[in-house]
Amino acid sequence: MWEFLKQLTDPHSIIEYGGLWLLLFVIFAETGLLVGFFLPGDNLILLAGILCKAKPDLMRVGYFELVFLMSLAAIIGNTTGYWFGRKAGEKLYARKDSWIFKQKQIEITKTYYDKYGGNLTLVMARFLPVVRTFAPIIAGVIKIDFLKFMFFNVIGALAWVLSLTAVGYFLVQAFPQITDYMGYIFIALIILTALPILRIVLKKKKEP
Repeated sequence: MWEFLKQLTDPHSIIEYGGLWLLLFVIFAETGLLVGFFLPGDNLILLAGILCKAKPDLMRVGYFELVFLMSLAAIIGNTTGYWFGRKAGEKLYARKDSWIFKQKQIEITKTYYDKYGGNLTLVMARFLPVVRTFAPIIAGVIKIDFLKFMFFNVIGALAWVLSLTAVGYFLVQAFPQITDYMGYIFIALIILTALPILRIVLKKKKEP
């Protein structure tokens, strides 16, 4: 079980052993399931863009098909999260902490809603670990209009998938040896996306 979970957090393992369908499931799960916050969405999409060009036999789909399928998985994932939030309602705020769920995750996401509003948060959240998992759930809890939610859901999914796959796809064309340095790239991407979350956590700790 732990070995399987370990593989799910490794972008290389997800694509190498699970192929396209596991890739799509992980993107769906990170944006649609409460337990998906630990999955490596950013790194996975970036790697998919690189491998689509560097190892087309592994991906088995073209660039535009890959972007479409990953965007669709992200849209369906967010929609699932939204309806979970609608069903769970404010009971989610009273849920006790567990090894999977922490109220801190909800608090961080709610901070973005309070600061940027629901529409902008749904787009920004795609690029923020943890927040992208809980943003659609909170949207459901506070009952954002579904059509409005879907509009920003689609915009956010396309922006997230297109930007990261494009970086990976065109980067490997300019620097073919980049696949030898994926570990460093993943670490850099993790740090960059985690900085806004870390800032909020540190700010909340300073609050009386």
